Amino acid sequence: MEKITIILVHGAWSDGAHWKYVISKLVKAGYKVRAAQNPLTSLTDDVQKTTDLINLQEGKVLLVGYSYGGAVITNAGNNDKVAGLVYVAAYVDAC
Repeated sequence: MEKITIILVHGAWSDGAHWKYVISKLVKAGYKVRAAQNPLTSLTDDVQKTTDLINLQEGKVLLVGYSYGGAVITNAGNNDKVAGLVYVAAYVDAC
């Protein structure tokens, strides 16, 4: 069975690089992981960018949103490829 692709969506004052420690752990566990690089110009633009990333993936995806990213995944989650949504709102020390 093919593992789901995990798409990580950053908050309003960050970018995809903020997920680097999480990405390395997920990749080591065998997952395909992508981090959205949303432009933060508007919610509409960010949802479209995330939707474009979803559509590029083969198979199902799991959207993970941090802070403002939760609003993005809520709107982008209406896609047949989306298997689920995860909302992250807590500080995680990955060191």
